[in-house]
Amino acid sequence: MKRCRTCNRTYTDPSLTYCIDDGTPLTTDVVDDESTVVTPHGNGGRSTEEDWNAVAYRPPSGYVPPGNIPRGKQRRVWPWVVGLLGAFILGVVALGIAAAIFVPRMVRSRQQNPPVVVTTEEPAPVENVDAPAPTDEAAVLAQLTDIENDWTVANLNADKKKLDRILADDYVGQSPTGGLQGKKEYLATVERDTTVEKWQFDALKVHLSGDRATLTGKITYFARGQQQAFDFTDKFVWRNGRWQATGSEVQPTQQTDVNYH
Repeated sequence: MKRCRTCNRTYTDPSLTYCIDDGTPLTTDVVDDESTVVTPHGNGGRSTEEDWNAVAYRPPSGYVPPGNIPRGKQRRVWPWVVGLLGAFILGVVALGIAAAIFVPRMVRSRQQNPPVVVTTEEPAPVENVDAPAPTDEAAVLAQLTDIENDWTVANLNADKKKLDRILADDYVGQSPTGGLQGKKEYLATVERDTTVEKWQFDALKVHLSGDRATLTGKITYFARGQQQAFDFTDKFVWRNGRWQATGSEVQPTQQTDVNYH
């Protein structure tokens, strides 16, 4: 006799190995009466013709006993590993070949066509146009000294843009011929001087009067082993948050050239 461990149903047919109800493998069970075929479920243990004819043998569907999977159908992992490793190696080789071909071309292209460097002029400093005129003489002296240096550089380079910023629109100063000239004539006649190597300011003094300032002193030019000094008086006005030159007078302090080497 064979018994289903799931539904506890018994069978005497020796050819059955699975339960016809749930497909569970049958186990052998020793009984006294081997003529018993099926233990009925209902009717108080009495079997009826309906119980004998209601159940027909149906082989279990889709059930494969454990341990009976054919070896040929077991999935092998190592071919996938070998395939992935081979693909990775091919990718690395392809990248190396591409780098060897294209990198030298890119380097040669950069050498033949160097990048264009675009330079822009330094923006003008942001100024507070409503700022009041400074009243500290030491601070004003330092500010005007910086302007005098910028003014000298602009004169030597004939930098009309910088001169236009330094000079006030109502500027009136001494011309190279000894007369007077306005801002327009100043900018029109200024010429570049490449002989001056350096210059030096001495005895600078400032006098303040509200938004006006007067700077006096001496400037000495050094050019080609010689030097020449001038006494000057420059006048400034505080406008739009900065000092602007309104006039200039220059007189030579010595007429003979002196070798300074």
